Amino acid sequence: MAERIAIASDHAAIEMKAALVAHLQDLGHEVFDLGPGGIESVDYPDYGYKLADAVASGDADRGIALCGSGIGISIAVNRHPDCRCALVSEPLSARLAREHNDANVLAMGARLIGIEMAKTCIDVFLAASYGEGRHQRRVEKLSNPHFAKEPA
Repeated sequence: MAERIAIASDHAAIEMKAALVAHLQDLGHEVFDLGPGGIESVDYPDYGYKLADAVASGDADRGIALCGSGIGISIAVNRHPDCRCALVSEPLSARLAREHNDANVLAMGARLIGIEMAKTCIDVFLAASYGEGRHQRRVEKLSNPHFAKEPA
């Protein structure tokens, strides 16, 4: 099923972002490239926040966040309480991020994984479904930390 996918990166992931935009479009998804448009140095938090806003507002169904390591941009996206961004480098984590954590944004590091692995991670992420059930209580706490209880 075609989805609206927002994608953003920093300068370190421009090449990967371009390849992933083409891949997603080839699969029939509507892709919103939130930038940047060139290789000049930019600050990944700016693009992470922009991506988080697109997903949280409903303008995009899912998001793809990229930077050199994937770490910085994933931290930025996760600052938004309506985003659950999972940093992955292989397909099993991408699948579990959806099934167990209802992740709505996938983050990857362009300097750490190749483009083909990134495509595979995206394909698995988009094909997986949230499992709900036993995971629901925990996922609710991710966006509402005041519901967390002191561990026994």
